[in-house]
Amino acid sequence: MVAIQAISASAFSISTPFLPLFIQQLGVHPLSRVEEWSGIVGSINFLFSAMFAPIWGAMADKFGRKAMVVRSSIFGAITSAMMGWSMNIWELTGARALMGMFGGFSSAATALVASQVPGSSLGFALGWMATAQMAGTLIGPVFGGIIADSARDYRAVYFWSAAGVALAAVVGAIFVHEDFERKPRTEEKLPSSRRQLLEILRHPELAPLLVVLALTQVTALGLSPVVPLFVQDMVGASPYLATFAGAAFAVMGIGDLVASPWLGKRSDQIGYRRIVLICMVGAAAFTIPQAFVHNIWAFLALRFGVGLFIGGIIPTANAWIGRLFPAEKRGMVYGLSYSASFSGMFCGPLFGGFLAARFGFTWVFLATGGLLLINVIWVLVGVRPADPIRDWR
Repeated sequence: MVAIQAISASAFSISTPFLPLFIQQLGVHPLSRVEEWSGIVGSINFLFSAMFAPIWGAMADKFGRKAMVVRSSIFGAITSAMMGWSMNIWELTGARALMGMFGGFSSAATALVASQVPGSSLGFALGWMATAQMAGTLIGPVFGGIIADSARDYRAVYFWSAAGVALAAVVGAIFVHEDFERKPRTEEKLPSSRRQLLEILRHPELAPLLVVLALTQVTALGLSPVVPLFVQDMVGASPYLATFAGAAFAVMGIGDLVASPWLGKRSDQIGYRRIVLICMVGAAAFTIPQAFVHNIWAFLALRFGVGLFIGGIIPTANAWIGRLFPAEKRGMVYGLSYSASFSGMFCGPLFGGFLAARFGFTWVFLATGGLLLINVIWVLVGVRPADPIRDWR
C-alpha cells in the first residue's frame, strides 16, 4: 500500500502544479481570471469528494477497502485522461467534478491500512503512508515539469497522469491482500449504516478533530493556485518556468519525506495532540515569510521548511481519529474524516485564488499562516480528549 500510495500521488502530482498554466493554454485571460478559474477548477473535485466520501467509506466497510482502492484508481485514470482531452475551461471543470464524485482513494487506502495494523502502531503506519504520498509529490511535479518543458504542451502531462493512476490500480488489484470478511446479510441490517453514522458522529472528540482536518486542508491547498503564478512572477519568461513551478511543490515533498516517518513514530510515543500542535506552529513559521521573498531559491527553501511540518498534521490527526473507533468501523470513520478534509480542500483553492485576485499574492501567504495559528488555538481550546488518562496528549 505504501508503494501504491507513492505511485498514485506521483501520477496525480504530475499534472496538479500546472493547472493554472494549462488554464492559460486553454485561452483564459487576463491573469486575474486565471487566478479565479484556478481556484474554481482546483477545488470543484474536492466539493464532490466531500459529498461522496462518506458513501464510499460505508461501501468500504461493506465490500472491502481493497475494492474501493482499485475502483477509485480506475476512475482516477479515466478522469485524468478526460482532463487532457478538455478543449475549454468548462470541459476541464466537468472532468475535475467527475474525478471528485467517483474518487475515494485516500479514505479507502487509509482505512485499509488502519484496519490491518495494530492500534499501537497506527501513527507509525499512517506516517509511512504520508511519506509515500510526499515521495510521490516529490517525484511527480519534477517529472511533470520536464514533460511540459519538453512537449511545450501542458495537455501531455494529464495523459501521463492517467497512465500512472492506471498502474496504481493494476498493482493494487494484483499485490494487495486484505483480511476482510463480508458480514452475512442479516448482520448488515443491524445496525443500519445510518445508525452507525449517527453513533460515530456523537463521539465527543470526532467533531473537533474534523474541524482540525478541514482547516489544515484550507491552509495546505490555499496556496496551490497561487504558487505557479508566484513563481512565474519571480522568474519571468524563463525556459524553465514549469520546472521551477514543479520544484516549488516537490521541495515540500522532500521535507515531508524527511520528517513524516519520525513524526509518525513519535506521535505513538508522546501523543498525537502534541505532535499536531508542533507541526502547525512550524508550518506557520515557514509560511508567513514566503510573502516577502523575491528570490526563487529563498522561496524553495521556505517551501522545504513548510514540508517538514505540514505533512505531519493529517496522518497524525487521522491516527488520533482511528484510535477512537474499532477497526470494523474505520471505513465509515475515514469516509467522514476525508469528507472534512475534502471540504477544506474545496475551500482552500477558492480562498487562495480569489484572495490573490483581489489583494495580491502577499496576502495569500499571510492569511494562510494566520489560519494555521488559528488552528493551533482551536486544538489548544477545542480539542480536549474525553478521557485525560487515555489522552493522546
